[in-house]
Parts: sequence; C-alpha cells; structure tokens
Amino acid sequence: MFGPTLFADVILPLPLEGSFTFALPQEMEGSAEVGKRVIVQFGRKKIYTGIIKEIHSTKPEGYEVKEVFEIIDDKPIVNHFQLLLWQWMADYYMCTPGEVYRAALPTGLKLESETNVLLQNDLPDDIELSEKEETIIAFLKSEAQLSISRVNEILGLKNAIPYVKSLIEKRAVVIEEKLDDGFKAKTESFVRLAPDYQQEEKLTEVLDKLTRAHKQHDLLMTFLCLSESYSEEDKKKISRKQLLKEAATNHGTLNSLVKKGILEINEEEVSRLHFNSTEKKELKPLSEIQQDVYANLKAGFQEKDVALLHGVTSSGKTEIYIHLIADYLKQGKQVLYLLPEIALTAQIINRLKTVFGDKAGIYHSRYSDAERVETWYNILNTDAENSYQLILGARSALFLPFSNLGLIIVDEEHETSYKQQSPAPRYHARDSAIVLANMHGAKTLLGTATPSLESYYNAKYGRYHFVELFSRYLDIQMPEVEIADIKTARRKKLMKSIFSPQLLASVEHSLTQGEQVILFQNRRGFSPYLECNSCGWVPRCTQCDVSLTYHKFTNYLVCHYCGHSQSIPRACPDCKDEKISTRGFGTEKVEDEIAIFFPQARIQRMDLDSTRSKNSYTKIITDFEAGDVDILVGTQMVSKGLDFDNVSLVGILNADSMMNFPDFRAFERSFQMMAQVSGRAGRKNRQGKVIIQVSDPEHPIIKDVKENNFEAMYNHQLAERHLFHYPPFVRLVMLSVRHRDVEQVNKTADALAIKLRTVFGLFLLGPEFPIIKRVQNRYHKNILIKIKKDKDASGKREFIRQSCKDILLNPYHRSAQIVIDVDPM
Repeated sequence: MFGPTLFADVILPLPLEGSFTFALPQEMEGSAEVGKRVIVQFGRKKIYTGIIKEIHSTKPEGYEVKEVFEIIDDKPIVNHFQLLLWQWMADYYMCTPGEVYRAALPTGLKLESETNVLLQNDLPDDIELSEKEETIIAFLKSEAQLSISRVNEILGLKNAIPYVKSLIEKRAVVIEEKLDDGFKAKTESFVRLAPDYQQEEKLTEVLDKLTRAHKQHDLLMTFLCLSESYSEEDKKKISRKQLLKEAATNHGTLNSLVKKGILEINEEEVSRLHFNSTEKKELKPLSEIQQDVYANLKAGFQEKDVALLHGVTSSGKTEIYIHLIADYLKQGKQVLYLLPEIALTAQIINRLKTVFGDKAGIYHSRYSDAERVETWYNILNTDAENSYQLILGARSALFLPFSNLGLIIVDEEHETSYKQQSPAPRYHARDSAIVLANMHGAKTLLGTATPSLESYYNAKYGRYHFVELFSRYLDIQMPEVEIADIKTARRKKLMKSIFSPQLLASVEHSLTQGEQVILFQNRRGFSPYLECNSCGWVPRCTQCDVSLTYHKFTNYLVCHYCGHSQSIPRACPDCKDEKISTRGFGTEKVEDEIAIFFPQARIQRMDLDSTRSKNSYTKIITDFEAGDVDILVGTQMVSKGLDFDNVSLVGILNADSMMNFPDFRAFERSFQMMAQVSGRAGRKNRQGKVIIQVSDPEHPIIKDVKENNFEAMYNHQLAERHLFHYPPFVRLVMLSVRHRDVEQVNKTADALAIKLRTVFGLFLLGPEFPIIKRVQNRYHKNILIKIKKDKDASGKREFIRQSCKDILLNPYHRSAQIVIDVDPM
C-alpha cells in the first residue's frame, strides 16, 4: 500500500513556533487548499482546528506523520494577505503564528475539543471514594457527563484533575474528547399560508368557517394584512414573533391554525447583521479649506503610501474621510476605518450609514462571537448582495479577510488603545495597518488633532505625506482655556470638595443657559484607596502589590489589576480603629459630589464600569446627544473624538496625576489627553470654555495646552528623546521576567541581562522592578532594550528572541516566563 503523497503545513492556535505537518489522505487531496480549516489531532488526545499554510509533497523525516481528520470548509476562510500579515506580526512582535491566529479568528471559527468525564458502565460496588470523588460520581449519575471546567466548578477548585485521575485509576470513570461545534447559524420561525389556501375561493371559505373562532379568525386576517398577498411568490415574509405581536395573541391560537393545515411554520436561516433600506443622503459639500485638504491628500497619495492629517478638533476631518471613502468605493475597493474606542463606533456608523447605507458594517469585540463570524463571512463573500465594502471597527478589525483594500483610515492615530497589551500578539494597530495596506497596494491615512511624536516625526522628515488643518469648521473659535490653581485655592480654603470656585461657577452658568458640561477625571471608581485615620493602614490586594480601589456603587474594594474584590472592613485590622477614610477621587466620587452642588442636574457617568454591557456606550452617547443628560462625568473615553453640539464647558479635574506619571511619554500623553478632551467644548455657533485644575499653573505642558501649541511640546520632547535615546530615534523592546518566587525572578532576569548586554551594552536598561512589581501573585522584573534604526535591527531582534529561548532551556530558569513587548506603550 502506498502512503500519502501530499502534506499540509498547518498553523495551530497554540503558542508554539512555526507550523506542523500533517498528511493529507488521498480522498482529501483534491479539496485541500491554503486558507481552509482542518481538524487535526495534536498530542495524545487533543483535537484542534488548524489553518492550512502550505501544501507540498515533502514527507517529514524522523517521526510518524498524523493524518488530517477532516477539511471543514468548501472555500478558504483565510486569504493570502492575512497569512502574510500573520507571519509579519509573528516576526516583528516576536511571538508565534499560532498566537496571531488565535487573536485573528473569532472563537466560533476555532473548534477545539473539550475533555468530558463519563461514568464507567459497570461501576465497581466495593470502590472506596473520597468525599470529593463521591461528589463527582453523584453529579455524573444525574448529568451523565461533566466537562473538566464543570468538575472544577462543582468542587470549587481551580484544578480538579487529580481527583479525576484518581477515579480513572479506580476504574470509576472514563474520559473522552468532544469537539465543540463552534459557530451556529441563527434561525427564525416564519409563517406562511398552506398551498391549499393560496387561492381566493379556498381562503374565503375557511374565513367563513372561522367566524365563531374569533381569535383564529383575527390572527389569519392579521397575517393576510401583513403579507399583502395570497401568492407565495409575491407575499412578504412574516415571522412568528411579528405575527403574534401584531395580532396580540398567543402561541396556542397560531398552533390551532397550523394543526388545521391553514398556516405552516418553517425555520429559516437569518443574518445577525443589521441591514435596512433607509434612504441614503448625498455627500455634504466640503468647505473651501476642507476641499483644499482633500485635494492635497489625493495628490499626496500619488507619491506616498501614508499620509498624516494633523487637524485641530472640530475641523471636519471626518467629512474629509467620508469623501475619500466614497472615491475608493466607486473604484470597487474596500475601506477599513479604524477607531481607538468601541464607544466611537456608535456615533460614526450613523454618519457613514446615511451616506453609504448597507455597504458599511461594524466589527469589534463588543459584538457577540456569532455576529463577528457572520461579519467575517460577509467580507469573505465579496460577490454577495449585502457584502460590506466599508468596515468601521476597533483594532481587531485588522484581521478581517479583506481581498481588495484600497484605503485604511486610522482615526485618532495617537491613541494608546491601538496597542494590544495582553495576550500576544502585542501589536500596534496603527503600525500593523500601514503594513497591511502596503501588502494590498493600498493607502493609509492617519488622522488626529494631537499626533504621536513618532508619526509627526515621520511626516516632518518626509516619510509620510503631511497635511495640516488648523481652522475649525465654519470658523468656530477654539475653546477658551482657563487654569484653576488648586494649590493656592486649597491654601486659601476656597475649594469646595474637589471643585475650584471657577469650575463650579462655570458649571452653574452653563446649566442656566441650557448647555451641557463634561467633567474629566482619568480614574474610575470612587476613591483610589482607603486609609486608617489613626495608623495609616491601607487595604492592599492579596495577589498584587497595589492598593485596592473603593467602588461605592458595589460597595466593594477592587483591584484594577487582577479583579480581586473584598468587602469594606468595619475596623482597621492593625489598630482596630473604626475611622477609615477615603483618599483621592475617581469618577464615582465626581458623580456623587457634583450632584450635591447641582441636585436638579441630570448626571451620567461614562467609564469602564458603566459601559460593560454591549449597548451601554450607545445609550449613554445617545442620551447625551438628545439632551437627556446635563453633565457627563468620564474617563479618557470622553476625550476620543466624540462630537456633541451643546457642550459649552469641559472641566479637567486633576491634571497633575497625568503629568506626574513616571514614563518618558507622560508629557506627550498629558498634552494629548487635555487637548483632546478640551476639543469637546464649543461646537457649532459658540466658543466653549475649558477649566484645567492643576497645582502647578506654570508647568510647560499646561502652557502648551492653554495656547494649543503642539509644535512647542513636540520640539521640547523631541530634544529630550534625542539626548536620551528614546523613540522616534530608536525602537524599544521590553522584556518582562515573571515568576511566583521573587528570587527566581531576580536570578533569571540577571542571567538574561548579562547575555543581552554583550550586544546592547549601555542601550540595555535594567533589570528593574516596575512600580507594581507583583501582579496575580507573579513577580515582574523588566529589561528595556533600545534598538537603533539601522540595517542590523532585525538581526538584533532575532538575537533577543534566541537569547530568551536559550535562557528558558536552562533547567534552572525553565519555570520562569519571559514576555516580549515590542514598541511598548
């Protein structure tokens, strides 16, 4: 018998280097294609969905090759451009293709097996069981089978596998691997007239017979009115849900008509995506200045692939984007419009839908997994009637199966939200978008009122096309910025709780005029920490080296790093004093305190805690736009590109906390944050006001924000970074060594630093503990490497990667973890 002649290199969703080769059975050779999903066994029993990366005839040597179990797809679900992007990400961000694959595909497209526990058919009578083993057996007798995660839940343990293994050895249970079905299409019940009653005579006859059955008669008449036709070909589709609602009746009445053979119910597959036939509007005409910028960008794209649009807040950048999008859609191209926050999609998609209708779709992590899968297939099937040509989304939208990209817009390109922090791949969506566009031969437009220093530097030195737009739309004035010296106000005892007299007076004036107010505090929760008045004890997380934040809404202390929560202590555990006070303030406290001064005002809070549900962002923004909220209190979410017509005042409550953060980007980010949130004030027909509460009114960044002087901030920061070798003059790589034992962390980090210092010398900083050195009971120690931008940069990255591998091959260091973060933010 001849063996297989074709083999498939398969990417698996695992943090392992490279791809893995499987044999293609003869019957699968004709249907195997690059980009299709296959089911394979990896390890003894685990089953995974892999992606075919390459098909070849070279048989691996040295081990027995396993066969592909099944090819799932009729057509590839991953295209050539995506595989190129995955490989680039794995190389540049020093991770594995499997980690990129895991991040790229929606969960519903990644089928994985789950280990289930089942009772033996002939359970021994004389078996001796522990209490926990008896619990497992009792549940198995009622539930037939249990997943390992369910066993953990039942026993209240993180790892119940030892008990399962013990039961296997006692021949009480067996285990089996069951493949998770993944994505399931959505179906809906539709009602139709039975074929025998699609003639008018028959229908009249049955209506006469139903005159005594009033509910059935009314339901049938409602159905006929809704469907508008007797004929199956011409009638409208009526869902069971719609029919019962319109007829104001129950399922029993409908079932009676079905049993009589008058109506029929059938299940049909329906889309979870929302398509509607709303009338599209024409493009709004651009102002003369906007038209010049638009023409400048189009001309610039003839010479360069990337352009930076530096336009002040409320200058009409979005309208310019829309005109550019229209150009590319007319050419039959696809467009990707990236936003840093999911909150922004609600407002922007409405503007896009009015112009582009159902050609525009959304993709982000707040969508259900099934919705993301359907969006994936929608873009994959470019010939379909409702195929999206324009996608609006957060950073994960980069991974969609675009086949004909013409333009990528990265709005608010400076935002740190574009950087994936954890898990791998720790990619930056802006930089990855530029690479993806280049692969498609497409263009990239970066837009912002406060560019990142890296992008501005690239534009200034000719790498990007550069366009500036310094006048607001309709010549609206930039907001007046007023500085409130809270240090002096506290000394003179003029502060009212956390508010300066200037801020309270301005809030009162705005509310009196029927205008809206935004209050910005970049810290959620009620108070950053509690403190004992007698001994200074502060409640800290048991798993992290950080104080617990008090959340008044839930009345719990919460760790913002690991999620640990605990109730408020009645007394100090050290000195037993019951006087424990809150210190500092977050958005919850701002919301509470401002309500005391303005009890009639309608106040809403917008932060991570208040926007956890899918549509919470949309509701808050819609209510504020509609004028149902007077004061919006928020974190950085309120600073990112939202447009509100009636906001006349913005209050920044604590500028010091941003500027005093120990990071080389602290001043840049402080300027960006304050300038962006200030830009929410003064839209349409009036100048707005911004009040910044700060302890040092003479700080250079405060002066730059007051004068809206981005250039001054840029020049000062650039000089410092050139002197101390920081981006944009070098690239950074952060290595974080992690372990539960602090001594192990120290020794592994020292060994790694010694190895790396042979190449990087003084361009290696550390190892040093970060401000918070323990998170989730694991100690962290960081090594920062600066890589010069020269021809040898890729070789140095490979040396870093290989050095990390070599250290972990040492038995003494094997238990440690090394996390690599390229271009850390």
